[in-house]
Amino acid sequence: MRIAFKTTERGAAFVGAFFLWANFQLAGAAVAQPPLNRVALAADVVILGEVHDNAAHHQVQAAALDQINPKAVIWEMISPEQAEALGGVDLADSAAVAAQLDWAASGWPDFSLYAPVFAAADGAAHYGAHVPRAAAGAAMQTGAAAAFGDGAARFGLDQPLSADAQAAREADQLASHCDALPEEMLPLFVDVQRLRDTVLARAVTEALADTGGPVAVITGNGHARKDRGIPVYLAYANPDLTVFVLGQSEGGLIEGGYDQVLDADPVERPDPCEAFRKG
Repeated sequence: MRIAFKTTERGAAFVGAFFLWANFQLAGAAVAQPPLNRVALAADVVILGEVHDNAAHHQVQAAALDQINPKAVIWEMISPEQAEALGGVDLADSAAVAAQLDWAASGWPDFSLYAPVFAAADGAAHYGAHVPRAAAGAAMQTGAAAAFGDGAARFGLDQPLSADAQAAREADQLASHCDALPEEMLPLFVDVQRLRDTVLARAVTEALADTGGPVAVITGNGHARKDRGIPVYLAYANPDLTVFVLGQSEGGLIEGGYDQVLDADPVERPDPCEAFRKG
């Protein structure tokens, strides 16, 4: 199987941006050429974005981990307890990893998509940053800072967004939920997104303190983006960190700012809004 990826460099990665073709090749289970540019290799933190159900994106993440050789990997998809339990598992054994994580019950896409990423993370320390349903519910009730608890101010989570930023994020939440959310729910969903971003940022700081880095983060593009995701909260906590962000688009489309963007063909998937239209 061969996939051609398109790439942009720092500052150019927005919807409608111009993409330059790069000769990346996906051969079997591995990307034939290192996907990250040289700037990434000097960073303290490398955030590897994804569209969760795009297999090509996960192949790129696996190749990027091989390239970075991080001391620690942060996973959006698993809890701290699950991450700790990975210490005794052969990460090349996809069935064993999936069973240990009870992946089938997690709600994430099929583990076969993530298996090469976990295999490439063998030898690194693992940190889980999944926000459970109860914590997300707490953020809706009390706000993101209160749900996060001690340390919220360190990451700037106690600071309100500007009116423009709040409106933009609420518009994104409305669009991503098929224009079906009541208006009064939109700020609550923004709070949950900010909580998730900050929990990921906290895990990064813990991993850096424990291992010295470099640290890689496996997460969706929405949490990776430089203009409102993990990097914003890391900048509050440690402005001296060097953070590199890879975004991965489909068909040339991606929202937000990144240091590098790689593009792959879109995945065929059902229309998520069809259920709302039928309702």
